[in-house]
Amino acid sequence: EIGSGLVGSEMCIRDRVITVKKVLILEGSPRRNGNSAILSEEFARGAKEAGGDVEKVWITGKKIAGCLGCNGCYRNGGECVLKDDMAEIREKMLAADVIVLVSPIYFYSMTAQMKAVIDRSYAFFQ
Repeated sequence: EIGSGLVGSEMCIRDRVITVKKVLILEGSPRRNGNSAILSEEFARGAKEAGGDVEKVWITGKKIAGCLGCNGCYRNGGECVLKDDMAEIREKMLAADVIVLVSPIYFYSMTAQMKAVIDRSYAFFQ
């Protein structure tokens, strides 16, 4: 919720005011125009109103393989040995001030597409 009295690119989240600059929204639903897309669009609208620079990525349209668990990323300065679209998403994630993960719940969990992104983020934490 964006509170009144905020200045410029400030956004109120859980009673804390944060300065929003670069917002990355990762949409993990296979349904491009489903309920998750509506939710992410509303978040994007609020972030833009607060002065944020918002980018949305529909990860289902990207080629993202599952993590191999090979720890090659530790030997490569955090860069995964797999060559796919996750390299592009990694750069966007590292450049973002705020990352929003949007996913419907399938079988009590996030979608496989979103889980692949999260698993591959392992390479960031070396």
